[in-house]
Amino acid sequence: MKQLKLFVSFVMAFFFMVVPMCGTTNAATKNMYVHFINVGQGDSIYIKAPNGEDILIDGGNKDGSDVVAYLKKQKVKDIEFMISTHPDADHIGGLDEVLKAFPVKNVYAPKVSHTSQAYKDFLTAVKNKKLTIKIAKADVTLPVKGITAKFVGPVKSYSNSDLNDWSAVLKISYGKKSFLFTGDAEAKAEADMVKAKKDLRADVLKVGHHGAKTSTSTTFLKAVKPTYAVISVGKNNSYGHPTSEVLNRLKSYKVNIFRTDKQGTIIATTNGTTLTFNVKPLK
Repeated sequence: MKQLKLFVSFVMAFFFMVVPMCGTTNAATKNMYVHFINVGQGDSIYIKAPNGEDILIDGGNKDGSDVVAYLKKQKVKDIEFMISTHPDADHIGGLDEVLKAFPVKNVYAPKVSHTSQAYKDFLTAVKNKKLTIKIAKADVTLPVKGITAKFVGPVKSYSNSDLNDWSAVLKISYGKKSFLFTGDAEAKAEADMVKAKKDLRADVLKVGHHGAKTSTSTTFLKAVKPTYAVISVGKNNSYGHPTSEVLNRLKSYKVNIFRTDKQGTIIATTNGTTLTFNVKPLK
C-alpha cells in the first residue's frame, strides 16, 4: 500500500510539473494568420491575431459583399479593429457593408476627408454603429493582445490632393516576424517615414498602391528590407499595375513576390518564429 501511495504521489507531482510546461508551449506556438483577400483592383487584409482578435485593413471596392462573404467563411463573429487606410474607393468602398454585417469595436482612419460617395457611405455606417473614428497616424498603437501593432505613418499632414500619402501605414510584429501594411503610400510619404526614423523593417511588405511606380521606392525598400512582398492588384487592370519598375526593384533586392491577380487570396501564417504561405512565390 505504501508503494502504491508513493507511486500515486509521484504521478501527481509529475502531472503538475508537466501541465504548466505544456500550457506555456501552446501559448508560444499560437498562430497569427494574415489574409490578403483577392478583391480585384483594391485592398482588403484580414488578420486573425494569435489571441483571437480580428483586424480588418480596408474593405476593397464599392461592393463589399465579397469581403463580407470571405469574413463569414472564416467564421468571424466581430471585428475588434477596423482600419481605413485612406478614402479612395478601392480601399474604403466595402467597409460600410462590413460595418452593417458585423459588430465592430474600434475604427481607425487618417484625418483626411473626401467628397466621394464611398467615403460618405463609410461615415454614415460608422455613425449608425454609434462609433467614433480614432485617428490613425504615426506612433498610435492598437491595443491588440499578444502582438505589437503600431502605426508608422502618416508622420505629417499632406494636402487633400495627396490622398495616397495620407495612407495609414501599420506595422505588426509577432515574436520575430513582422508585417508592414502600406495602403497607397507613395514616395513622398515613404521618404518622410524614413526621415522620421520610423521602425520600418519587416519580413512581409504589402506593396504600396498596387505596384504603381510612384511607390515602393529604393529608399523605402532599403529601410524595410523585406523577404516577401504581396501585391494586391486586379487582373488586366487599366493602370498597368504592378509596373515593371516596381517588379524590377523588388527583384533587385531578391524579394519573393506574391500577387493576388495571379494567385488569388494570399494567406501568411506565423507562430512568431516561422513564416509560411498558402502558395509559393512567383518565379
